[in-house]
Amino acid sequence: MPSLKDLKNRIQSVKNTRKITKAMQMVAAAKLRRAQDSAEAARPYAERMNAVVGGLAASFGGSDNAPRLLAGTGQDKVHLLVVMTSERGLCGGFNSSIARLARQHAQKLLAQGKTVKIITVGKKGREQLKRDLSSHFIAHVDLGDVKRIGYVDAQKIARDVLARFDAGEFDVATLFFNRFQSVIAQIPTAQQIIPAHFEAGEPSTTLYDYEPSEEAVLADLLPRGVTTQIFTALLENGASEQGARMSAMDNATRNAGDMIDKLTIVYNRSRQASITKELIEIISGAEAL
Repeated sequence: MPSLKDLKNRIQSVKNTRKITKAMQMVAAAKLRRAQDSAEAARPYAERMNAVVGGLAASFGGSDNAPRLLAGTGQDKVHLLVVMTSERGLCGGFNSSIARLARQHAQKLLAQGKTVKIITVGKKGREQLKRDLSSHFIAHVDLGDVKRIGYVDAQKIARDVLARFDAGEFDVATLFFNRFQSVIAQIPTAQQIIPAHFEAGEPSTTLYDYEPSEEAVLADLLPRGVTTQIFTALLENGASEQGARMSAMDNATRNAGDMIDKLTIVYNRSRQASITKELIEIISGAEAL
């Protein structure tokens, strides 16, 4: 059984840990508000962009004049997975859920005889996928020095992905990230971005004349649409990360409190037993005299 000194040191250690987890919870709560506001503010723009490009894309259908970014390469052999996770841990199952979804998707494609290439965004996902899929890694994006995600960060990723597509390095690209729903609920999401997939908005009876042509407008908007999808995914991931960290640190704080209570009970019992033992020895010694 641990000595009284060991128990006292352990109680103090857990108290110090509780202070840290409580502080991290408060920091995550403050960051969550900003990240959530950014994610929610970007949604209307992303939805409108999706509707506009989707409407233009619908007019082409299976036309031979459709831009390559929309029509694709005509093949389904090489798949690029862009896996977005966090740069830091201590956020519960946030990174594990994304990595699990990406791993399952990759294994399914490999079982079908497809070629898989992976770009990781955030080192935590890279660490989790490294053991099984390291041979499929082709690039990594480090956002550790980025304090607040901006559109320029999404542009860098989009440029790399689009350049690889233009070079014929893959046929299909899919994003993996967590969509923010609430502090305790983040939804692992797989979203195809190439060939560009947009849901058309509600049918409209209004006729539009495009200048330049619809094809030229669509060719210009498609790369912007892909960049917007990546930017939205980064923002959703940022809000999800802070929500998951806040929840994880809250649970850790509660668990630390429970552990302190249990250790305090053990400490008091051990201390009482030690005092009782000393009293018995004193009384026994007095009676012997």
